[in-house]
Amino acid sequence: MQPFSFATAAHLICEPGAVQRLLPLCKAWSARSVVVITDAGVARLGIFDELRAAFAGSEVALHVFDDVKTGAPENVVTDAAQFAKNVQANLVVGFGGGSSLDVAKLVAQLAHPDCRQSLSDLYGIDKAVGQRLPLIQVPTTAGSGSEVTPIAVVTTKHATRVAVVSARLLPDLALLDAELTLQLPAPITAACGMLAMGHAVEAYTGARRKNPLSDMLAREALRLLGANLDEAVHNGGNLEARQAMLLGACLAGQAYANAPLAAVHALAYPLCGHCQVPHGVSAAVLLPHVLGFNASVAAPLYEELAPLLLGERLRGGDATDHTEQFIIELADLSERSGLPVRLRDVGVDQALLPRLATDAMLHERLLANNPRAMTQAHALAIYQVAY
Repeated sequence: MQPFSFATAAHLICEPGAVQRLLPLCKAWSARSVVVITDAGVARLGIFDELRAAFAGSEVALHVFDDVKTGAPENVVTDAAQFAKNVQANLVVGFGGGSSLDVAKLVAQLAHPDCRQSLSDLYGIDKAVGQRLPLIQVPTTAGSGSEVTPIAVVTTKHATRVAVVSARLLPDLALLDAELTLQLPAPITAACGMLAMGHAVEAYTGARRKNPLSDMLAREALRLLGANLDEAVHNGGNLEARQAMLLGACLAGQAYANAPLAAVHALAYPLCGHCQVPHGVSAAVLLPHVLGFNASVAAPLYEELAPLLLGERLRGGDATDHTEQFIIELADLSERSGLPVRLRDVGVDQALLPRLATDAMLHERLLANNPRAMTQAHALAIYQVAY
């Protein structure tokens, strides 16, 4: 066994209806002024009316910043941090999808009264210093797993994506309440679910920092997600399936937080920045093509994962056969969920593919973890096949 380290959120609550306990949880941190970081769509949910009513009858002030945009643009992060400073927040709650949770992590760092760093100072690995505000993360989608990762991805003014990676971003509490996901539209449910499955697969097959704990989490995440995605998409009111998806996404997040992601995400990020393709959709379209590229190296690992998706439907054969069935099943599951299968289907201009391949190479942190070395020519070929 290779030496490894493993870090995750300090506390996890997995329970339908658990968001109703948010006020007493904030009080446990002696919070006086709580800032919720979210987007406008989530802020319109009825649960916010209930939260406001609960906090209004307490000595804890609740302030909502609801201007988060997909991809966490730099100006949104700085505006949110300034908002938190203005209301003298001493506890931050991320409430929403991956972008809201990522912004919340950065606000907890930047809005601390003693923080002297700017956002750009945090870009990279282990650049954050000093203390941060207490942080509670409440995901409303079962996809990013950001509620348990030490990573925040920001979109720069140049439409590139940069990451802040620091153990200081790990939350104090992740609260998984599937009641918050019951009204999630089927297309978003599908995209988030496929994104989480990609997280599990990449964590399990990565070239660096793969370890027994991340493997265990990735396998269970893939099992939960694969068994419940169809039901969550086609019968969104099934609370049990929704809770299983939320837990699966969280476990996948814990896995990739400790065994990093790879080429699927390196190639997906430029699609988000240049073409405004939702991250889950871009990852779902690219996943089978990147796995096919990796198969010559990673087939033994894909073979280990295949039974988790296919069960008794897995036909006999060698690692190559099982890998092919695994990749086909992932592609079929995505298509059955109603997601687009080609880049042209999401409005990507074919002339832009070389630029996308160039930008994908900027994500060295991710490409270094891919099981098979990838060049810019390889990236362009994958985009072309996916087109």
